[in-house]
Amino acid sequence: MQETPQQYRDRLAGYMQGQTPEKVRTSTPKKIERLITGKSQARLAKRPAPEKWSVVEILAHLADTELVMGYRIRTVAGAPGAAIQGFDQDAWAREMNYAKRPAKKSLAAFRALRENNLELLKSLRREQWDHFGMHSERGKETISLITQMMAGHDLNHILQIEAILKPR
Repeated sequence: MQETPQQYRDRLAGYMQGQTPEKVRTSTPKKIERLITGKSQARLAKRPAPEKWSVVEILAHLADTELVMGYRIRTVAGAPGAAIQGFDQDAWAREMNYAKRPAKKSLAAFRALRENNLELLKSLRREQWDHFGMHSERGKETISLITQMMAGHDLNHILQIEAILKPR
């Protein structure tokens, strides 16, 4: 059963457990780097199950999602009330061949995009954090909510990476 938009938001919020979104967003690239250091590309490319993503697929997804989130924040900051288009993450993974992307390159892309987005967020005026867009699937999302969801999304994927790489 697929979760509803509200269930998705609630699940991401549940990962936060007293952590601040800024701290999570800032620390994620380093955490992931520590998790994958010393692991072979073959190990990182191995899927834990046929329908589950590998670490390399997760890393490519994180890089692409960071690109999308940066665009969404810029759209909402520059045009409050603008439409925010959802995307099919599984189609992106398949059509953009996430399984063949080098882990280190995806992590480097994610880190660069994240650092750029963190700088943008620091430059926003307080009132801009309340600007919102209308997501095609989830409805109204403020910049503040988008950044909170980004942090929960990070933690979700960190947990997946940890589980995949857990010694057996």
